[in-house]
Amino acid sequence: MTAVLALFRVMLGSLRDLLPIAAVIALFQLAVLQEPLPHLLSILVGLVLVIHGLTFLIFGLEMGLFPIGESMAQAFAHKGSVFWLLIFAFCLGFGTTIAEPALTAVAAEAAEVAAEGGVIPNSNDEMEEYADGLRFTVALSVGIAILLGVLRILKGWPIQYMIFGGYIGVVVLTAFAPENIIGSAYDSGGVTTSTITVPLLTALDVVLASAIKGRNPMIDGFGLIAFASLLPMMFVMVYGMVVT
Repeated sequence: MTAVLALFRVMLGSLRDLLPIAAVIALFQLAVLQEPLPHLLSILVGLVLVIHGLTFLIFGLEMGLFPIGESMAQAFAHKGSVFWLLIFAFCLGFGTTIAEPALTAVAAEAAEVAAEGGVIPNSNDEMEEYADGLRFTVALSVGIAILLGVLRILKGWPIQYMIFGGYIGVVVLTAFAPENIIGSAYDSGGVTTSTITVPLLTALDVVLASAIKGRNPMIDGFGLIAFASLLPMMFVMVYGMVVT
């Protein structure tokens, strides 16, 4: 019964999150464009599927992955195994990003646009290879970013200097990267902070800061997501330089 109530609560939350989006689309379609919604039945079925999909995804993460991630972070911190903690951080960042639905969608769209723009040959194999390369590059960058973030917590490094230096790197690379990859690179920083990645990395951040002596969860327990947003921009621009 408790699990059913929790599932229902998550479903209500998903419905609440999607209703404003649906309301905005309907308002502009009917009031501003003054045209009926095309394929209304398909849209309604799609909304129902999205609500159920988000519900089961979030409920599954809360029930299974989040507790495992938190317990493993605590165990690594208490045992003092820095090497394996950093390996775990990298694999967690890489794995959650590869599984991120938003990244898959953006990578596929970027590959299609690149093919239409003549950046890559217009074939399914080339587009799939380009999209996979983009996903792998972003996932690799997030894995390294989480590793650096965990190292920052362990060493107590000030986050502002690391973020400031990172954005200097973004600006410098923007001046040299191909124009056709810059927009995708900046968007890559956003799609990495979505449904799967954010809760897991936040939990890792806070748990580590709470478990390590001398660290304040309010000061050191946040900021990991900033690294996950920052490094993909640089890595994707370098990817664009290599591919194009």
